[in-house]
Amino acid sequence: MSTSIKDSPAAGPVGRYRWVICGLLFAATTILYIDRQILALVKGTLDRELHWTNEQYGDVMAAFQAAYGIGLLGYGWLVDRVGVRIGYAVTMAAWSLTAMGHALVRSARGFMVARGALGLAESGNFPAAIKATAQWFPRKERALATAIFNSGANVGPVVAPAVIPPIAAAWGWRATFLIVGALGLLWQGAWWLLYERPERQKRLGAAELAHIESDGGEPGGAERAPWRTVLKHRETWAFAAAKFLTDPVWWFFLFWLPDYFKASRHLDIKESWYYLVCIYGIVTLLSIYGGWLTGFLLRRGWTVTRARKTGLLLFAVCVTPIYFATRVGTWGAVLLIGLAAAAHQAWSANLFTTVSDVFPKKAVGSVVGIGGLAGSMGGMCFPHFTGALLDHFEKLGQPTEGYGILFAICACAYLAAFGLHHLLAPRLETIKLG
Repeated sequence: MSTSIKDSPAAGPVGRYRWVICGLLFAATTILYIDRQILALVKGTLDRELHWTNEQYGDVMAAFQAAYGIGLLGYGWLVDRVGVRIGYAVTMAAWSLTAMGHALVRSARGFMVARGALGLAESGNFPAAIKATAQWFPRKERALATAIFNSGANVGPVVAPAVIPPIAAAWGWRATFLIVGALGLLWQGAWWLLYERPERQKRLGAAELAHIESDGGEPGGAERAPWRTVLKHRETWAFAAAKFLTDPVWWFFLFWLPDYFKASRHLDIKESWYYLVCIYGIVTLLSIYGGWLTGFLLRRGWTVTRARKTGLLLFAVCVTPIYFATRVGTWGAVLLIGLAAAAHQAWSANLFTTVSDVFPKKAVGSVVGIGGLAGSMGGMCFPHFTGALLDHFEKLGQPTEGYGILFAICACAYLAAFGLHHLLAPRLETIKLG
């Protein structure tokens, strides 16, 4: 019987089509994070138009988080049920329409509804992207691939301060939501054209397919693992606990940094955008290195447990200097916040990768969804607390003191999360689900 070139593992050098897929994931994440920054960047305009308080603004962010968490659980199930190709297309279509719908909002309560709808729609991104990474990359490359696509969460905030204020100034804040939402619809065309599971992708050569399947894992089909099955394992709870403690820190950076520079450094968005771009530029460069590091350790012969745990502990330690951010000059604060945010993204890339290290591909979407729900529960509580705390210190004429307390919480969160994760999952070994 003849053997096709795709079936032959000796069909030539390993190709790079898997990195095209990673590029699609990066592009989607970048577009989503440009959108997430819009509200923070036009907050000054909305403050004057809506006359809302910091606590009300925090409640709008909390509405996003609550819906995002519920959506993560549902989309995690959906992605495992129908597959990445359809699941990702659904979330991006829903996100694009709800993002554009912000242009219709005229009140603080309206923004709560709009942000809730956006959170529900946007929540499919990470379950789909993590599952796609598990399908398209062998274990030794997954942390790097995750770090690369996850760097879209840094590139988006770099791009947003440079483009959103000029668009808002030229055509109004509503135009910013319409334009960014339209980008999601354009992305969908590329997705349908270029994405398919590796074993079905005709553009993929035999050598690259063999490389992708070099771990000897199961193909990533649409079969799913029930929630009740994955919830029996401590590793699910370890992931969820770590997400609960650390996700709120990243949301805090995204939603409150422009206000921090305004309240504590007396810099409006026209003056602070450069500092924001520098922060997320630092994050983009350093976070990709964090994803590369654990893959390098694996190639050096380290076990998965030793490599991932070393990386997670290192990144947790790198967040702690943010405690001093309110006690140094503006550029010192930029460097400390940039280091902490970069460490978060490196932490997040490796934490996500532990799911595909431990669970079979059919369960990855569900576990990521469960952990995402936990992270959003933390993210839902923290904005309300942040807004109330800042309102209190603003009344006292001491906004910097409020941010000092918040940065101290951020400094401790990752070490606490690492300790709890290690207690629940001391070893990262492959689980066989019943």
